[in-house]
Amino acid sequence: MPLHPQAQTLLTLMANLGLAPIESGTPQQARDSRAARLVPATEAIHEIRDVDAGGVPARLYRPDAQQGLGVLVYLHGGGWVVGDLESHDNVCRSLANRSGHAVLSVDYRLAPEHPFPAALGDSVQATRWAHANAESLGCDPQRLAIGGDSAGANLAAVVAQIAPVPLRYQMLIYPVADCRCGTASYAENATGYFLTATAMQWFVDHYLAGGHGSPEDPRVSPLLADDATLRATPPALVITAEFDPLRDEGEQYAARLAALGVVTTHVRFSGMIHGFFSMPEWLDDARAAHALAAQSLKTALDR
Repeated sequence: MPLHPQAQTLLTLMANLGLAPIESGTPQQARDSRAARLVPATEAIHEIRDVDAGGVPARLYRPDAQQGLGVLVYLHGGGWVVGDLESHDNVCRSLANRSGHAVLSVDYRLAPEHPFPAALGDSVQATRWAHANAESLGCDPQRLAIGGDSAGANLAAVVAQIAPVPLRYQMLIYPVADCRCGTASYAENATGYFLTATAMQWFVDHYLAGGHGSPEDPRVSPLLADDATLRATPPALVITAEFDPLRDEGEQYAARLAALGVVTTHVRFSGMIHGFFSMPEWLDDARAAHALAAQSLKTALDR
């Protein structure tokens, strides 16, 4: 399928901004550039509250006052280098409202100032905290899910493998599953579709700058985990985008989960680019993906 016309319009608008490639600047410049382009979320929601998730800053989203809600621990994308609670505020509001369950957005530490395994450690800690403190948040500790997009989906997949607490579900939006960066989709979508192959390598290099991990480490590349580890993970939703360097590794991860008996739904959004899930103001398919993800989450947590 050709590039979706809405995605093409968005890419043209981005090109007209004349922004330098992310890999040509510093991480802080990348963060500042992203923050300057951020459009504040406007979707109303019952409650938003900043919390300390065991030493990790986080933000709780509740769609209503009902007690005993399930909780999605959400890990934002941004290549482990950019992104924060504000960058994914619109996504978390949407998922909470549409699923009818709470969302805990995690502000994990960023590389290269805090390289691997800092972000993973924060993600595990926040997940443990969500389980231990669910009742005080008006939620049910037995109805816990993990999810994220891109680098956040990478962290979510690894948390699901580690399983620090019982998890019912994993939501993986175009996950970074293989940091060796060598699939065919890297070559097919190397340039021109928002996330470039060069930028992705820049992100991986910053994430691993501390020398404590490698692309061959399953905690860095969850696709490389052994069968027994993958078989024990919870039911999964994996969303991929056609024009995305990460397409093939996400689809390989979904295929491995399914082959090992994990109940897995994989949906490829044809004509879409990396990052589309965070752009519902621009893209019809982003809104469709939110509806899909939220309904899958609701089904998993309502059981």
